[in-house]
Amino acid sequence: MRSKHVLMPAWHVLCESIAALEQAIMPVRCAFCGVDCKDGEQYMCAACDADLPRIRHSCATCAQVLVAGVSGDTTCADCQRRPSPFVSAQAALAYEFPVDAAIKRFKYRRRLHYVPAFGALLCRAALRMPDDIDAILPVPLHWIRHGIRGFNQASEISRPLQKLTGLPVISNVRRVRATPPQSGLTAKERRRNLKRAFAVRGVINAKHILIVDDVITTGETCRQIARLLLDNGAEKISVLALARAVGSQ
Repeated sequence: MRSKHVLMPAWHVLCESIAALEQAIMPVRCAFCGVDCKDGEQYMCAACDADLPRIRHSCATCAQVLVAGVSGDTTCADCQRRPSPFVSAQAALAYEFPVDAAIKRFKYRRRLHYVPAFGALLCRAALRMPDDIDAILPVPLHWIRHGIRGFNQASEISRPLQKLTGLPVISNVRRVRATPPQSGLTAKERRRNLKRAFAVRGVINAKHILIVDDVITTGETCRQIARLLLDNGAEKISVLALARAVGSQ
């Protein structure tokens, strides 16, 4: 995915000066350990960034973590048995410590200071996505859960990516059924749980939509949304997540 966000040189200089002043007055701290970030560090210190659980090999169409030694275009056994509706899927990190603990604090304890770091990680991973993506769709929350939590985690971590790329955000896909939490359910139970959980209000104008979520476990949520979008005019769907659960199918 290529950035469409272009700054004029004068504005670039001004923004850099403002950023330097902000850093001098209120230093940016690492979201994970709290130390002051140095020049060039994006909301994470170099030590924490180096310790994050990167995914070395993953399925090209669902981002499932694969064993070492496979080629970059390998699809997992699950996608071979049940073809994925995605043309591409990427996850920035594996859902392991300290990422899993940070995401739980972010979602359930409202630790929104993680958002800039999570957004920066998503923007890095987005560089591996197709160039023809023309819209972003953060996974919707049902209005009841949104009200209880106070925010949609997928929308929050999508903001830096939207700012970087300038891509429009699709806002007319709704979660119309308040489903029980997906955690602890098998893949089959998740499919049943999510049946008719989402709906499109109006028209989908984008052709290649990027679904953004915080964590992919089995991928069933994104699959359900992808099929809905394809049935309503979209031609291609890709998925980008902050983290991918290891060994979950």
